[in-house]
Amino acid sequence: MNRRNHAYLLRNTRKAHRITGATLFSLFFVVSITALLLGWKKNSNGYLLPQTQQGTVVSAEKYISIDSVQEIAVKHFNNVFENANPGIDRIDIRPDKAVAKVLFENTYFEVQIDLGTGDILQTATRRSDFVENLHDGSILDVLFKTSNGVFKLIYTSIMSLALLLFTVSGFWLWYGPKVMRKAKSE
Repeated sequence: MNRRNHAYLLRNTRKAHRITGATLFSLFFVVSITALLLGWKKNSNGYLLPQTQQGTVVSAEKYISIDSVQEIAVKHFNNVFENANPGIDRIDIRPDKAVAKVLFENTYFEVQIDLGTGDILQTATRRSDFVENLHDGSILDVLFKTSNGVFKLIYTSIMSLALLLFTVSGFWLWYGPKVMRKAKSE
């Protein structure tokens, strides 16, 4: 490649790098902060991710039924949030701690239930789920109530392609001038 074409390529690479960076700066800022928070969620002393409580240790055969876990969790949720009519998103069973974590749809609310006694051990907000929704763009799917995750797909595609562009253009902005200097000295 002659020097003129090389310089032209470098100018265009620098321009693409600058425009993409300026355009997506705020999104990269959000992604970096949320990535940091997600990395620290289990070490946040229960602030981002509620600590799992210890239930009454009994043999698994003596655990209360999943139906009972659901009933207890929904009743408790309705006591806390009147007329909320929650749907259960998932139930996370932790046999080593004899606890069931019940997570509700369209909320960041969690109820931890003792599998041995059926007592409520803790109710808490899962801030880490909100941070994760911000991080991957699915917060837009939650806000606009889309079921197919279209916003998450668009967001992650844009961010991934931009990061790829930054990686390639950043390398070329570092390596390109070296090639030009070497060619000039020859």
